[in-house]
Amino acid sequence: MSDSNGTAKATPGSTPRPSDSPKAAVPKPSAAPKPSAAPKPGGSTAHPKPHAVKPAPGPAAQQHPHPVVVPTVSDPSAWGRVDDDGTAWVKTAEGERVVGSWQAGDAAEGLAHFGRRFDDLATEVALLEARLAAGADARKTKAAAVTIAESLPTAAVIGDVDGLARRLQAIAEHSEEAAAHAKEEKEKARHEHTERKEALCVEAEKIATESTQWKAAGDRLREILEEWKSIRGVDRKVDDALWKRYSKAREAFNRRRGAHFAELDRERAAAKSRKEELCVQAEELSDSTDWAGTASVFRDLLAEWKAAGRAPREADEALWRRFKSAQDVFFAARNAAVSERDAEFEHNAAAKEDLLRAYEHIDPATDLDAARAALRELQDKWDTIGKVPRERIQELEGRLRAIEKRVRDAVDAQWRRTDPEAVARAAQFRERVAQFEEQAAKATAAGNKRDAEKALEQAKQWREWAEAAEGAVSNR
Repeated sequence: MSDSNGTAKATPGSTPRPSDSPKAAVPKPSAAPKPSAAPKPGGSTAHPKPHAVKPAPGPAAQQHPHPVVVPTVSDPSAWGRVDDDGTAWVKTAEGERVVGSWQAGDAAEGLAHFGRRFDDLATEVALLEARLAAGADARKTKAAAVTIAESLPTAAVIGDVDGLARRLQAIAEHSEEAAAHAKEEKEKARHEHTERKEALCVEAEKIATESTQWKAAGDRLREILEEWKSIRGVDRKVDDALWKRYSKAREAFNRRRGAHFAELDRERAAAKSRKEELCVQAEELSDSTDWAGTASVFRDLLAEWKAAGRAPREADEALWRRFKSAQDVFFAARNAAVSERDAEFEHNAAAKEDLLRAYEHIDPATDLDAARAALRELQDKWDTIGKVPRERIQELEGRLRAIEKRVRDAVDAQWRRTDPEAVARAAQFRERVAQFEEQAAKATAAGNKRDAEKALEQAKQWREWAEAAEGAVSNR
C-alpha cells in the first residue's frame, strides 16, 4: 500500500527506528543502487562484513568524542525480495519473514526502499561502534545497542540482519569491558587530578607561611588558581576541602603581605618625618663658617639620614635634594674659604723663605750678642707672618730651628765658661786641699804618722775634685 505521495506504507509488523538512536548523525543515501545480478544461494553479501568491535584506550579515545561514520550501502537483493504483489521478504538464519508491503512502485523500487532502511539502521550500528571505540559513555552505548537489537526481529528492512545482530551483540559485550576500562581510567584521572590539587595546596600553604618575595609569590598564587581551574574530575567533597585549603592559604598570604606593606608604610612615614627634621638642621647649618665642626656635624647628619630608612619614593627623592642642597651650600663656602686660605698660606710660606734667607748669615761665634738680637728679630717677624701649608711646615720650621740651635749652643757654651758657682766650687775644693795638707804637716811634726797619711789621702781626693771642677770651667 502507498500513501498519496506514492511512498510505501509499513505493515503492522514493521518496527520504527529507536528514539534514542543518534538520528542526526546518520545521513541517508539519496538512492539505493540497483543490483546487477541476484546473488547465489548462500553467497556472500556485496559489502564486507564488519569486524568485531574492541574499545580503544580511554585517554586516546577522548581525543575523538564525535567520530565520523560513513554511511554503508548494501545490496538488498542478496538478503531479500519483493514479490509482484508488493510483499517484502528478508532472509535470516531462521528463514524468510515478511517485513512489509510495497505498493508505491515496481518490486525493484520496493527492494531499494527496504535496503535503504537497512542501511540507515546499519549506519546507526556503525555509529555506536565508533562511539564505543572512541571511549564514549559505554552504558548509553550498550543501552542503544540493546534497543536496536530488540527491534531487529520486527524491523522493516532488507539486509544482513543476522550480521547486524552479531555486531550489536559485540557492542553490548564490549561495552561492559569498555565501561570497566573507562571507570578505571576515570578513577586514575581523578586520583592524578586530586594529587595535583593537593600539591598545589601544599605549594600555596608554603608560600603563605614562608615567602617574602611578595610580587613573585602573588603571581605564583594567581598561576596556581588558573591551573586549579583547568583540573577537573575531582570528587566534589575532596575538591571542596582542597579548595578551602587553597583559599585559606591565599588569604593568609594576603594578610601577611598586607601587614608587611602596612608596616612598611608606617616605617616610611617615620623615615619621611625624620628626614624632614634632618633637612631643617642641614639648612640651619648651611651658612656656618665653623668649617671643621660643621663638617663633622654634616657627617653625623648623613649617617642619621642613611639609618632613617626610605621614605615614600617621591618624597624621599625631594627630601634628598633638599638635604643635599643645604649640604652643598656649606661645603661650597668651605671650599672657597679653604682655597682662599691655601693661597694665603702659600704667600706666607714664600715670605718665610725670604726671611730665612735674610737671617741665615747669623754667626754667634763672631758676635754672640748681635746673633741673639738678630734671632729675636727673626722670631718676631716669623710669628707675624702666620701659617703656611701643612706640607711645608716641617721644612720651614726645621730651617728656623737650625738657626735657633746655633745661637742657643753658643749662649750655653758662654754661660758654662763664666758660671760663678762653678768657679767658686773649684776654689772651695782647693781650699779643702790646703786644709788637709796643713793637717798632714802638723801630724808629721807631732810624729803621728797615721794621722798624717790619712790627711794626705784626703788632700789627694780633694785635689782631684778641684782639678775636675777647674777643668769643667776651662772647657766651657
